[in-house]
Amino acid sequence: MEMDLSAKFPKTIFEGEGGSYSSWSSSEFSLLAEVKVGGGLLVLKPGGFALPHYADSKKLGYVLQGEHGSVGLTLSNHEANSKEEIVLGLQAGDVIPVPLGAVSWWYNDGNSDVVILFLGETSTTYVPGEFSYFFLTGALGSLGGFSSDFISKCYNISETDAKMLVQSQTGTLLVKLSPEEGQNLPLLTNANKWVKNIANILPDISVKKAGIATSFTGVNFPFLEEVGLSCNLVKLEANALLSPMYNIGSIVQVLYVAKGSGKVQIVGMNGKRALDSNIVAGQLLIVPRFFVFSIIADDEGIDCFSIKTSTRPNVGELAGKQSVLNVYESTILKSALNVTPEFANSFKEKMAESEILIPPMN
Repeated sequence: MEMDLSAKFPKTIFEGEGGSYSSWSSSEFSLLAEVKVGGGLLVLKPGGFALPHYADSKKLGYVLQGEHGSVGLTLSNHEANSKEEIVLGLQAGDVIPVPLGAVSWWYNDGNSDVVILFLGETSTTYVPGEFSYFFLTGALGSLGGFSSDFISKCYNISETDAKMLVQSQTGTLLVKLSPEEGQNLPLLTNANKWVKNIANILPDISVKKAGIATSFTGVNFPFLEEVGLSCNLVKLEANALLSPMYNIGSIVQVLYVAKGSGKVQIVGMNGKRALDSNIVAGQLLIVPRFFVFSIIADDEGIDCFSIKTSTRPNVGELAGKQSVLNVYESTILKSALNVTPEFANSFKEKMAESEILIPPMN
């Protein structure tokens, strides 16, 4: 079975005074539906406010740009049979898990755009490979779908007030708040449990002239267990390489090019190259389970943020000191590769000296 693995740009779904929302369509990117993942891009202009909503998917938000954003998340406490709202400050590099059905609003109280990438899995969605949003208020809000007599009885208000309740907000997805309205939003909650910055912590791997790699899993970010996802950030310097690797088990990796450009190759079944393509900032790439992929940065370098559909993913590497090939004795390598003993020994020695991030050759 052949799959179209080429990277894709999103398409704008909504644009208004408060910002815009774009997404990747499964009708144009069929692999999204096949592997049950999806993605969207929210741009909040200064004063932009995304109306309260929930979705039919579990996902991660990753702040690509911005220093003065905030999000309100209403989470269910199943043990206490109650709900609580947490309000988190946002800045570039923050990762925010958004559990299935959690109600959220998003706001930009800064002077420049806040851009948030959403990646998640879509096994529970109405449209395979896409997120469906349900708004509480506004022109698309659920409250507006009920008749005024239902609303008046529900909230014990007059029918006149009921009409005001559901008709006053004429915005749809995004609106723009005045500075006064923005100042009256709830104060921030202590955020350590619910949001972590992947760009400002000590990386898991750092190689001179090659780059850095950092991962959040259920081990170092327990709140990820609520969404069943993990994530990583790889920043490759000019002409550096992310060595070939694959995800073990039923894990799909969804990768977004946040900055720069490069070249990607993906190898599938029977050693067949399934993709050999240039990738640039703004594109989304999917690596199917067990497929092996590798990336080489262009002269400007490349930054890639990705999610995996597991909170504790297991990875197989084909190069570097953690390579599965490096585990083998030289005699096994000699037979498997049909090379001389000298070559097998030299090959193992070189693997043992390198990480998954490879600097350019001199």
